[in-house]
Amino acid sequence: MNSEENATFEAIYRAEKRSVLATLIRLLGGFEAAEEALQEAFAAAAARWPRDGIPQNPYAWLVSTGRFKAIDRWRKQARLAAALPDLAALADELYEPAMPEDISDDELRLIFTCCHPALAPDARIALTLREVAGLTTEEIARAYIASAPTIAQRIVRAKAKIREEAIPYEVPTHVQLPERLESVLRVIYLIFNEGYSATEGPGLTRADLCLEAIRLGRLIVGLLQDSEAMGLLALMLLHEARHHTRIDKAGDIVLLEDQDRSLWNRNLIDEAGKLVEQAFATRNIGPYVLQAAIAAIHANASTAQDTDWTQIVTLYDVLLRVDPSPVVALNRAAAISKRDGPQAGLAAIETVIQQGNLQNYPLAYAALADMQRQLGMIEAAMISYQQAIALTRQPAELRFIEARLADL
Repeated sequence: MNSEENATFEAIYRAEKRSVLATLIRLLGGFEAAEEALQEAFAAAAARWPRDGIPQNPYAWLVSTGRFKAIDRWRKQARLAAALPDLAALADELYEPAMPEDISDDELRLIFTCCHPALAPDARIALTLREVAGLTTEEIARAYIASAPTIAQRIVRAKAKIREEAIPYEVPTHVQLPERLESVLRVIYLIFNEGYSATEGPGLTRADLCLEAIRLGRLIVGLLQDSEAMGLLALMLLHEARHHTRIDKAGDIVLLEDQDRSLWNRNLIDEAGKLVEQAFATRNIGPYVLQAAIAAIHANASTAQDTDWTQIVTLYDVLLRVDPSPVVALNRAAAISKRDGPQAGLAAIETVIQQGNLQNYPLAYAALADMQRQLGMIEAAMISYQQAIALTRQPAELRFIEARLADL
């Protein structure tokens, strides 16, 4: 391939990989066979497309090629001879397994399937992020504020449990969906987070992941009308509304208070506001609804100075009781600094860091440094910025923190 063909192929790979894998898992009945078929399909594409041209529907071509590659491989294995009648049906171009009425989207079906209650919550989420969303172990580790080896072990154990206990690949019925919904929403939330603030790579964001998470969020709201699903969709829409103002032309970070609010997408903000109202009307308020309410306050403030920090701190107080986590505690501490000043913010951030679990989280030290800088604690701020720099892998974040350090 020449450079232009290679770039086109890479773009198709990124755009279609998740959907093709999800469909192959449905058609072939398992992860291992589908993953192998996926690689074979893209290898065939790399060999044939430069000569024959890119097909009009790359997704359909890849699914068809991957499926027949798997069938050919199985036919060569004598131990699967008993399955030949089934393979004959599978080889029929018109053959499609029956789709349940509840979920028609292959990727959403696969997420619900992977979030099996037989697996531990963290294991099922890590497995789904790795196998369905295609996130790397390092990206998942960042989401959990954990080490990559720890996450890798969770994924290995989850796969082993599926294999040893013969947990079947089957889409849950409509009645079974609610028991898996919490994990499914968490998966979609973490997909969006990785898109909103990428772990690695030249850019701060990955638009493909953000848009895919929003698409899945819309499907779930249409499927279940759950208040937390509404809250998650609203939260993602509110963040997406200011997506283009988060970085400048050089790709450097622009803080929330410095963003041009006239460029925020009011249609997405209004849509999110209606979802938040619907969710609160159910009186079933969970962490995603609370986070969306906080984001809505930011989105509806005409200027940074008009932000209602008292209400935001109150919502964080509730969120910390409903869904306690170090990151929520850190965000609350940052909100306290806006409401009560840097001295109060410094005390709150120091308390959060002393409680542990944020030793590898660069934004904790960056927040600490900002408070110290505002209070004139220059030497301490320099040390905190250096700690943040040592932990940061995202180029845009690194440039931002280095600039703060240089300003001192």
